[in-house]
Amino acid sequence: MKTIGIIPARYASTRFPAKPLAVLGGKPVIQRVYEQVSGVLDDVLVATDDERIFRAVEGFGGKVCMTSTSHRSGTDRIREAYENLGQPYDVVVNIQGDEPFIQASQIRTVVSCFDDPATQIATLVKPFVPADGCAALFNVNSPKVVVDNEMRALYFSRSVIPYLRGVPQEDWLSRHTFYKHIGLYAYRSDTLLEITRLPQSSLELAESLEQLRWLQNGYVIKVGVSDVETIGIDTPEDLARAEEFLKQLKK
Repeated sequence: MKTIGIIPARYASTRFPAKPLAVLGGKPVIQRVYEQVSGVLDDVLVATDDERIFRAVEGFGGKVCMTSTSHRSGTDRIREAYENLGQPYDVVVNIQGDEPFIQASQIRTVVSCFDDPATQIATLVKPFVPADGCAALFNVNSPKVVVDNEMRALYFSRSVIPYLRGVPQEDWLSRHTFYKHIGLYAYRSDTLLEITRLPQSSLELAESLEQLRWLQNGYVIKVGVSDVETIGIDTPEDLARAEEFLKQLKK
């Protein structure tokens, strides 16, 4: 199975402009992401809409391509980059450009989901544990997932799912395994081309979760489980926390 990881990276961001070029431990965030996944997949490519990011990736020896500035999502940007490559891959992994601590084990887990021939799309979850606390469970910025007996996604929601009827909320984490969605996706290449041509769906619009478009259109999303906790960077405050996390790793 031939695999490629594509990292969508745009310059504009409401909460953190120029985020891919922010310096973390002496290197741009986009370089740290690239280095974390290099060697795990057959190829890695950054797909950007900005010359500054393009030059930065070339500067550290990474592979990069320019894409349109009009894409609605990272998935759309990945499709353009993949089509421009002009060479076939079995699986395309969508690697978030703001996850500088993504682990090789997470990449391998999501790719292994395609050992099941029925898998069209794969993603990762991490179980909530009681130590996370109710605040983490009820955080609407941390989508939850419910799965079937074959670890295929049934639904994603910003609400807590399932609802434990008759159980005090403070006891929910000790009474059921809830899954937190980790935004790492992989697609069979033909599926990637199909899903980026779908119109937005009613469930997607309701929850502002792109993956609901795929579920609503009948695509199978296989779910891999990871116990690795990573730090995504959405704001300058996140960058400061990531800097401290990096210092702890070096001790």
